[in-house]
Amino acid sequence: MTKKKLVFLSVLVFQVAVFLFIVMNIVYAADAVEAAAGSSSMGWGKFVGAGIAVGLACIGSGYAVSHIGSAGIGAVTEKPETMGKILVFLGLAEGIAIYGLIIAVMILR
Repeated sequence: MTKKKLVFLSVLVFQVAVFLFIVMNIVYAADAVEAAAGSSSMGWGKFVGAGIAVGLACIGSGYAVSHIGSAGIGAVTEKPETMGKILVFLGLAEGIAIYGLIIAVMILR
């Protein structure tokens, strides 16, 4: 993987994480306003926020896994001893989707 692609991937992961954090804060702020107004309904804000969190995290994770996986297959065919490093990178990329799911659970809590 070239340095340019690695920088792009790390920036993409960072942007997804920041966006999920912003969505979580907006939903919590809307929930606080509803609670202050005395509304007992859960509202659509939480469900939309949770859906956005999971959806964007899975899109980012799928993008990362596709690029890391294709580059990893090429690297393993040339040097089989790189398999461990590639599995670590794939695990980190798949973790993005899990983080989105955790944030969705926190939103819906």
